Amino acid sequence: MEQRDSDATAPPGLGVGMVGYAFMGAAHSQGWRNVSRVFDLPLRPVLAAVAGRDAGAVRAAAERHGWAAAETDWRALIARDDVQLVDICTPGDSHAEIAIAALEAGKHVLCEKPLANSVAEAEAMASAAGAARARGQVAMVGFNYRRVPALSYARRLIAEGRLGTLRHVRVSYLQDWLVDPDFPLTWRLEREHAGSGALGDLGAHIVDLAQYLAGEPIVGVSAQTETFVRERPRLAAAAAGLSAPSGQAAADAPRGPVTVDDAVVFTGRLASGALAAFEASRMASGRKNQLRLEINGERGSLAFDLERLNELSFHDHREPAATSGFRRILVTEAEHPYLEAWWPPGHTLGYEHTFTHQARDLVVAIGAGTEPSPSFADGLRVQRVLAAVEESARKNAVYTPVEEASAEVR
Repeated sequence: MEQRDSDATAPPGLGVGMVGYAFMGAAHSQGWRNVSRVFDLPLRPVLAAVAGRDAGAVRAAAERHGWAAAETDWRALIARDDVQLVDICTPGDSHAEIAIAALEAGKHVLCEKPLANSVAEAEAMASAAGAARARGQVAMVGFNYRRVPALSYARRLIAEGRLGTLRHVRVSYLQDWLVDPDFPLTWRLEREHAGSGALGDLGAHIVDLAQYLAGEPIVGVSAQTETFVRERPRLAAAAAGLSAPSGQAAADAPRGPVTVDDAVVFTGRLASGALAAFEASRMASGRKNQLRLEINGERGSLAFDLERLNELSFHDHREPAATSGFRRILVTEAEHPYLEAWWPPGHTLGYEHTFTHQARDLVVAIGAGTEPSPSFADGLRVQRVLAAVEESARKNAVYTPVEEASAEVR
């Protein structure tokens, strides 16, 4: 049997270096590991190295997730000749420093959301990305929910005018991992590391989705935030943040202040005048990772629930009243976004596939020399909305314009 010369036919390699290896690092690793096995790409991602401060833990992560080497200093990872793209999966307080250093070193960058902990940091990152773009580099923010096929398809339907002029956008993102008052004080509960709480962790996703799906920016907000548990047990050691490390904190351990929000609710206005409503909480008992949205327009409506992520609900308001209503679209056809590379119709995908799609879109942009989406400019736009939400909440829900909102969202 004739055997193909894989070295001769394989696309050029793209060395990936990842900083951080916990929850998001594992998800990103799976995306990088699988993407060239699923999609035809102009470049072949190679898992060159992963970096983390704990030498033993980062070596274990490298072995588990398929990285060829481990580093304990992110600067050493950026300096490696076999790394052309730096993937940042660290807490928000280090995003700006790592991303700017990587861009200045000539690397492409993928940075987890939210882009930064402040508007000033996000502006510096967007400026560095703009300068790097002129040198042929690209930078993208990891808003992975854009890569759910049903949500990508929703964007297509809205862009085609199937909903007509938009009237309402409402989105909620609810989790319950902080309900226990004795859950330990992880970095996600400290402003100096996380920037904000449910607002930046969950709210960043729903702000990005609202602007992405509507195709227009949020121009003003009115918000309230609350921290329901203001002190929590301190940890004996560092922890990842989404699950309590066994034995590291107890109810009688010394307690420290929670300096971020547990929950946020806010209304907003889009550039077109459409009204929006948002809720994000990590204190919603019984809700593990529930993201729901509905968009209403003059011609129809769309609804989505992440717990049924292969489905999209669509209502065409122009149909006769006797037969109209929401109908279920199973988003598994080859004509749907990303599905041409996966399974026969009816065979569903999951959360982890969004990271494969994210890797695919970034590699395609690098190969084509085009701006990826969402760009650092898009991430900055989200950061400005988050800042307006915090300002409004400090002023007891006073309507607050979003700074320099642009008329375009990619």
